[in-house]
Order: sequence, then structure tokens, then C-alpha cells
Amino acid sequence: MNLDDKLATLKYTPDSVSHLKPNNADCKTCKNRPCENVCPAGVYEWLEDEQKLLVKYENCLECGACRIVCEKQSLDWEYPKGTKGVMFKKG
Repeated sequence: MNLDDKLATLKYTPDSVSHLKPNNADCKTCKNRPCENVCPAGVYEWLEDEQKLLVKYENCLECGACRIVCEKQSLDWEYPKGTKGVMFKKG
């Protein structure tokens, strides 16, 4: 089973607001942007024309890898509230 097949087994109930809040001023000066590469769900994408980090928080697996690799420690990361976020199931 590849990663896409595994991701397809997850159920999401996204919140109306993001639980991931990067500091875009820090993101502009980040040279490597490891959050883009480490996230298994592809949540982060640097938009060069807009000079900002696009955060597709609805796909977040809540693994926390992004906050660990953030070189500037500038990602405000919280678990989604209540019954929102990802729900893992046996497969």
C-alpha cells in the first residue's frame, strides 16, 4: 500500500479556521522551507509570487513534523478543537 492509498483511509472533519499559523515574515527569510518537504500530506506550499506560505490545513495529519523541522520555530501549531481534524481508523 503506497502513501496515497494510506491517506485515502483517513476521514477529515476540517474546522472553519486553521490550527496551523505560520509567521509569514519568518517564512519569507527561510531558505530551505523544510515544512514543504517533511509534511506527508502536502499541507505547505510556498507561493513565490505572493511571498507567502499557503497552508492547506484541512489535510493536516496532526503528526507535528512541521513544527519540529521549522528552522525558525515560527509555526503556531495546535490540535484542532473538539471533533475537528483527522480521524484515524483501523484498516
